[in-house]
Parts: sequence; C-alpha cells; structure tokens
Amino acid sequence: MRQFFKYVLATFTGLVLFSLLGVVLLVGFIVAAASSDKEVTVARNSVLELTLDKPIGEREFNNPFSGFTGGQSSSIGLDELKAAIRRAKKDDDIKGIFLNLELVQGGMASLEEVRQELVDFKKGGKFIVSYTDAQSEKSYYLASVADKLYLNPQGTLEFNGLSSETMYYKNLFDKLGVQAQIFRVGSFKSAVEPYFRTSMSDSARLQTASFLNSLNGSMLSEVAAARKITPARLKVISDSMLVHNADDAKRLGLVTDLGYYDQATDYMKGKLGVEKDDKLSLIDLSDYKKSADEDEGSTSGSRIAVVYAEGDIVTGKGGNESIGSTRFAESIRKARLDKNVKAVVLRINSPGGSSLASDIIYREVMLTKKVKPVIASMSDVAASGGYFIAMGCDTIVAHPTTITGSIGVFGVLPNIEPFLRAKIGVTTDRVTTGKFSDFPTITRALTPFEQQQFQEEINRIYADFTSKAAQGRKMPVERLRRLASGRVWSGTEAKARGLVDVLGSMDDALRIAARRANLKEGDYRIQKLPRQKSFAENLFSSFSEEAKLRMVKDEMGPMYPMYQQYKKLSEMKGAQMRMPFEVQVQ
Repeated sequence: MRQFFKYVLATFTGLVLFSLLGVVLLVGFIVAAASSDKEVTVARNSVLELTLDKPIGEREFNNPFSGFTGGQSSSIGLDELKAAIRRAKKDDDIKGIFLNLELVQGGMASLEEVRQELVDFKKGGKFIVSYTDAQSEKSYYLASVADKLYLNPQGTLEFNGLSSETMYYKNLFDKLGVQAQIFRVGSFKSAVEPYFRTSMSDSARLQTASFLNSLNGSMLSEVAAARKITPARLKVISDSMLVHNADDAKRLGLVTDLGYYDQATDYMKGKLGVEKDDKLSLIDLSDYKKSADEDEGSTSGSRIAVVYAEGDIVTGKGGNESIGSTRFAESIRKARLDKNVKAVVLRINSPGGSSLASDIIYREVMLTKKVKPVIASMSDVAASGGYFIAMGCDTIVAHPTTITGSIGVFGVLPNIEPFLRAKIGVTTDRVTTGKFSDFPTITRALTPFEQQQFQEEINRIYADFTSKAAQGRKMPVERLRRLASGRVWSGTEAKARGLVDVLGSMDDALRIAARRANLKEGDYRIQKLPRQKSFAENLFSSFSEEAKLRMVKDEMGPMYPMYQQYKKLSEMKGAQMRMPFEVQVQ
C-alpha cells in the first residue's frame, strides 16, 4: 500500500510540475509576443532597409514564436510590405529606401506589385539605393528601379533569362511498384505527366515556352525603361549571357557602381548630410511596421471586402496555406450579407485543386455578384481551379506576369497493389455486396468499365467548367474550348484572348470595385477576409503541426521531397482542376 501511494504521489507531483511548466512557457510566449509588438520610434533622417529574404505571400500570418526570433515572421506579407513602402513615402522621417537584396522569394506578379510601389516612392522625391554581393534575376528586377545600384566588385549578377524545371516521378513509381491511373481532358492538361512520363510532352513544352517568354518580355521592358537601355539590347545581353562578372554588369550599364557595403552606406550618408564617421540610421521592415502610423485611414462605414484566396483549393476549412471551400464560401457569404460591404475583391493566388471545392466557392461568387460588384484580382497564379473561382466575377484583373488559364480537369487514382505485394509482402482480399462496391480503390487496378466511368465523370466536369467559363466571359463555348484544353497563359496572353479583362494590380482592382460601387477615394475602408487565427490558435496549431513535420522530415531524410509528392497525390480526392505542373520560375 505504501508503494502504491508513493507512485500516486509521484504521478501527481509530475502532473503538477508539467502543468506549471506549461503555464510558465505560455506566459513566456505571451510576454515575448507582447514585447515584440512594442511600438518603435523612427529616428529623424532615417532610411528604410528592405532585405526581403523570406517568401512573399499575400498576407502575413501571425507567428506565435516571433517573440523568440526577434519579432521576425517566417514570411513577408505583400499587403504589409506595400503598405510600409506607401507609408514611408509620406513619412517625413524616412528619406530613402535601401534595397539590400540577394535571393528574393516571390512570384513575378507579386514582385511587380512591390516594384510599382518602389517606382511610386521615388515620385515623392526620395531616393532608392541598392546593394548586393550576388544578385539573382528576381532581385535585380526589383533593384533596377534604384537611383544607385552598387554591386560588390567580386560579386555576380544573374541576367540570363527565366527557366522552369519540372521533376518527373515515373521511374520512382516503377521502382516502388505504384501505378498512377490517369484520367484527364485537354491536350495541355499535363499536371499528371510527372506520374507517367520521364520528360515534357510537346504540348507542355510549347505552353511553357510561350508563357515564360511572355513573362521575360514584360520583365525586360520594365528593366529597360528604368536603366534607359533598349529592350532589344537587354534581350541580347540576356540571351547571350554577356554578364559573367561585376565588371561586365557595370560596363553594360546594368549597375551604376562597383563598391562594397560601406561605400553604399557612405553614399546614403552624403545624401542625408551625415558625416562619414557617424552612424547611418537604418530601420528594417519588421521594426518599421511597429512604428506609429499617423494615417488612420477613412472612418467611413462603407467597406470593400478583400477575400484573400491563396494556396491549393481543398474541401473543408483548409488552413493558412490552402483555400478551404467551407471557410472561403463563408467569407464571401459574410461579405454579401453585410450591408456595409459595398463591393468585393477576390484576390487569388492559387494553382487550383479540388473541382468540388472550386464549384462551392464559385457558387458564392455568383450569388454575391447579383447584389454587389465582385472583382477578381489575380496574383502570381490563378490557374485551373483558381481561374474557376475568378470566372464568375464582374471583372477579372491580372498582371502581365500572372500565370492563368489551365481550363481543364484531371483525376489520378494510384494502384499500390504491386507495391504492397512485391515490396512489403502484403496482399489484400475483399467481400462486396455488389460488383462495384469497392470502387474506387487503390489496392487493385481499375477494370476497363470502371476506367470508362471515371473518364466520363471527368468529361462531364470539363463540360461544366467550360460552359460556365464561356458564360462568364460572354463568348461561345466552342471558342472558349479552343482556349481551354488545360493550356496555361500569361496575363498578357490571356488578356489578348479575352480570358481576363484588365491588366493591372491589386490597387487597380480596388479602384474598379470602388467605381462600380459608386464610392469615392477615401469614402471606404478595406475589410480583410477570412479572419486570421488568434495568437492562441496559432500557438497550439503551430506546436502540433511543427512537431509532426519535424518527425516526418527526420524519418524520411533525403526522401522527404518524394514523400511530399506521394502525399499530394494521395490527397487528390475526386476530379482536380490544377496547373499543368508546378511552375518554379527562376
């Protein structure tokens, strides 16, 4: 009995200590978070420093661990970044911007929005200085707006055009004994090619070359205007890879100066009238966002709701990095039923996903469109399911560098029976009440009849997709289908073919929404949807998600990227409206 009470007491003491430790950690998180939100004062004669060394997304999500990492978030919100540059333009204490860029992680359309803000910043009579040790194509695209471009004398500047690489998994699946059973509509719908091919099809190569050249042309024309070099000359420099070192970059006029970090800062000191021996007052983006903003904006009760749709489109609630049909349909519904919301802007950055989830969101767009203006603003990608949720809007606005279209449908059903039998010695057997009771299944190959049924369903969904797209674009369905077949277009190409209405930015979409709702500038506020998770929600979800991800990464090691692909394949439930492949433009 004494031993029993000893164990009980030890267990109780352990639970108490564990609970106390949990409380202490929670209080620590809260205190750290509070301290990270402490207001920062901007010194007079300051320069805003932008490093942009994290992925750029549409919105910045609250990081519950930021108090332990110097207040740094794991990503940069495009909205918050643009707002900071815009505020710096009017801030008398900010005299210029210092672009300290190397590897910039963002899509071309997002970078175009940032670049436009930088161009507008200069119109306020303030300077922009850029410095880099080694510059990528994307970071140079941003830096090209600068008045002074410093490149380390021993540094490099990448200026040789854009490329897109696709990984193919057929050989891996063959080795594992996994058969990908493919169903699709559209000769350009090549999202499934990595699972049954070892290289690009001719149609995939054609469309990739087309939109890459369109994106590259847009980028070169903007750089040409900034650096006062003709686009034709820049194309020669790029295609011939004439830039091999810093001297080449200076000789060809891509940078203004070869110099080191201290020389760039000394130049800014001279612009500010600061002695070289004195310290330059630099304030980084994270600190500047914590400084007081005297511009509180409109106090009007009228609002324009901006619904941010970023990530894969999935059924259910989804998460921070996905577009859950339930959560986003609810957000659009909320905007529709709110009498203070006079218009809706649907900001889309998505390669697509579930056809069912896309249709659920599309339905809410169509209902809202009946009572107030709904404008689509396409970001880096708004393709397939991403295009589906946009096509019902009154007006579609895209960047020249947006990747869109991909109007097509596919389905993938893996058959893992050979893997189970040959690799790990597992077999399956079944009892059914009907001939097709186990359809669909991943533990046997589909029969020809089942394959026919699956393909017919894909065909039906494609017919529905193209019919609704034709209705939204006000064009004959036969013409729409000639533009469909899963083909991807740049924003410029899509505009020329009537798939989008206007080439422009998020701000252009807001102006169109305000005009349609008869709202003047300053007469409305922006309401951002969906609601972001609270600190506590982010804290506890981060614990569980991070722990799971860490364990999987440790267990899989170098095979983790393959696991990600298999997991994505296994999560493709039902018919899919996705990009023809994962595009990584670099």
